[in-house]
Amino acid sequence: MYYQCTSCQKILHNPPAPVWLCGCGKPLSVHYEWEGVPRDIRIKPEEESLWRYNSVLPSNSTKEKISLGEGWTPLLPIGNNVYVKDETVNPTGSFKDRGMAMAVTMAKAQNVEKICLPSAGNAGVSASAYCQAAGIDCFVFLPETIPEPFKKETERYKSELVLSGQTISEAAQAMINQKDEDWFDISTLKEPFRVEGKKTLGYEIAEQLGWTLPDVIIYPTGGGTGLIGMWKAFKEMLSMGWISGPLPRMVVAQSDGCAPVVEAFQNHQDATSFWHKSNTIALGLNVPGPLGGYWILEILSESNGIAVTAQETSLEINTENFRKRIGIDASTEIGVVWSAYEELTEKKWITLGEKVILFATGIERR
Repeated sequence: MYYQCTSCQKILHNPPAPVWLCGCGKPLSVHYEWEGVPRDIRIKPEEESLWRYNSVLPSNSTKEKISLGEGWTPLLPIGNNVYVKDETVNPTGSFKDRGMAMAVTMAKAQNVEKICLPSAGNAGVSASAYCQAAGIDCFVFLPETIPEPFKKETERYKSELVLSGQTISEAAQAMINQKDEDWFDISTLKEPFRVEGKKTLGYEIAEQLGWTLPDVIIYPTGGGTGLIGMWKAFKEMLSMGWISGPLPRMVVAQSDGCAPVVEAFQNHQDATSFWHKSNTIALGLNVPGPLGGYWILEILSESNGIAVTAQETSLEINTENFRKRIGIDASTEIGVVWSAYEELTEKKWITLGEKVILFATGIERR
């Protein structure tokens, strides 16, 4: 296993532990010696969690894994060749559990004793749960505007909670100002293993579709680790011969109240700019300055994908329409996804008969 910077492309074989960002300040990506080498599909079918894919995960993560039963979530057909990947059934109610299971497992393997992160809600809850299971102290920084259920859930797992600012970016700045030297920062993309947990979404989708891939994936995008992880999985599987192309067209769906990726995509830029005065009820998408914005844009280009916004004023209605139709009590991020699907089918960017996957990334916390 080795690491490569996603910006300057520097390769690191034995970086100091715990592994964090490249020296240039950009995220590292994990790579393996088996990439590009054809081999038979290797899974553990008896393991109904993300750990069924342990053959493509860091080897030291499977020795003393920190697991609450995350992953292997349903892929639900809803008609017209459209499916919903239901991540609401994960242990703490969101897709964040995939990344946190891997990040906390690897932190434990690297002898980390204290973890910190800013969160828009779900990541803080998830990190708290996995840190409690691992016996690691957890410090969570949330915006002051965060709804009460997120505070209660985070504190239920005995994490130390700090409220600061109006957005995750402002909470992150408070964390930087207050953190001790021995706190390990597992913010989105600042360590490489949350992506490794999230990439199991891609492996699951392929397996659940009989080792084929959909034509289109619509993903509600804040920090982007899910989209990045899936694309990484698709390329790994392609290199091993587990699947054949073409790969899906990836769709970034954001609210028009916070849409840095959409703005950069529409302006043909190769990096995102900070989105000032961000405001959306889709809390997981209220990420005005994604660290991996350039990485997301690269994937959109490589996949012939697109980035679209949903009107903030219509989010509640779109979310409720989805809940009534599908029967999943998903958070408002699904309203963004549903809006993107309707827009792209109306414009015939998605054509009749194409296989499409929508993401319900988390439960509605009330």
